Amino acid sequence: MPGKAAGGTGRGRKRWGWAALMAGAFLAGLMLVGVILLRAPETERPAGEKLADTPVPASPVASDNGAAGATPGSRLAIVVDGFGYDPVRDAEWLDFPERITVSVLPYGPSSRSFAASARTHGFGVILHVPMESEGGVADRTAPFLLLRGMTPEEITSRFARMAADVPQANGASNHMGSAFTSDPGAMASFAQALKGKGFFFLDSVTSAGTVALMAMEKAGVPAIRRDVFLDNESDRPAKIRKQFDELTRVAKQNGRAIGIGHPHPATIAELRKWLAKIDDEGIEIVPVSALVK
Repeated sequence: MPGKAAGGTGRGRKRWGWAALMAGAFLAGLMLVGVILLRAPETERPAGEKLADTPVPASPVASDNGAAGATPGSRLAIVVDGFGYDPVRDAEWLDFPERITVSVLPYGPSSRSFAASARTHGFGVILHVPMESEGGVADRTAPFLLLRGMTPEEITSRFARMAADVPQANGASNHMGSAFTSDPGAMASFAQALKGKGFFFLDSVTSAGTVALMAMEKAGVPAIRRDVFLDNESDRPAKIRKQFDELTRVAKQNGRAIGIGHPHPATIAELRKWLAKIDDEGIEIVPVSALVK
């Protein structure tokens, strides 16, 4: 009898040990899922390792103006991508003194409130539309990405819901999208969706094979493409500073330029320094909508 009792106790301890291990594994799984869900939307790198260093011309034919001074009436737009998912960080940008353009992701915890406040502060507001990428980059926008292979109706419906979440927007840009913006059929359907809302489109140029401007022109949608990616290397202030200098050069040469950055600490620090001296360059800073034809 005592032997049986001891055996029963041993088996009970084993059962409890297994239960503890299973519970620990379950909790670890929950923590992992939580980390994944809390990830901020990622930024797809521009196409080509050096594309940010060699800006795509703002128009098919760049100006031949090589004068040292700015082209008369030179204008420049700063677009900051990726707002809506970090309320504290987003709020810090509302104190910004210049008329920047903010590109807001839909469905974030601060998307609606930030877009409304940004519009009140005089900023341009556009919708940052999540699109399928070639590299399979995934973040919290994965459930509502625009995907190749969707029907025109699916693209229109998904885009309309995103636009309703950021009602202050009057234009759109692509979040990631190297695969989607390179697909003529997908972009033709998207262009029709934009046309139905009266939006313009800013091509972030995350793919060298983008057909965005061609699709927009065919649909009669005003569109433009960015010239310089400002913070592809967000942890290198000197590199960001160099990109701002390049943006200034493009604006002087072509009469207009568009720079895209993100709400990184180094970006806002370098942007403030650059703004302190840009008045001396004879360049006007405007919302990106002012540059769209």
